Amino acid sequence: MKLNLCFGIISVVLYALSVQAETVRVADGDSLEIGERRIRLDGIDAPEFTQICQTSDGKNYNCGIEALHYLESLTAGKDINCRCLPEKDRYHRELCECFADNLSLNKAMTEAGWAVAYRDKTYLPAEKSAKQNKRGIWQGKNMRPAIYRILHEAEQQTKTAP
Repeated sequence: MKLNLCFGIISVVLYALSVQAETVRVADGDSLEIGERRIRLDGIDAPEFTQICQTSDGKNYNCGIEALHYLESLTAGKDINCRCLPEKDRYHRELCECFADNLSLNKAMTEAGWAVAYRDKTYLPAEKSAKQNKRGIWQGKNMRPAIYRILHEAEQQTKTAP
């Protein structure tokens, strides 16, 4: 009885968004723009646009751009459907799980190693698989995107300090 009530509440809290592929723009590895709406793929964190990672042989590459390109490849020519939470993130983006046809973009990005599990445990198994198989950012050295943002922000503040 309690389980059914819980699922009922969840279905009321989430709302659906369905769009054609031509109205979708990939902003970065965990964000979409659908018309005027800004969507953050909930539960994952992709490398920042300017973030650099290393391959297994120590060569630098822009993993943020690679993550963006991978998400573009997942969405190209597909119908996009999103289930969104009622709250937004600090940048006023909607928090959603989005699907390209029936493929969860959130899970696919994490399984491919172009995003990490973020703030909850939903995508930890996908992250673990990507690490074990050295996919995406796990092919070499990388920094978790949240840590990169903190360090990058501190560096910017140091540059602008008098």
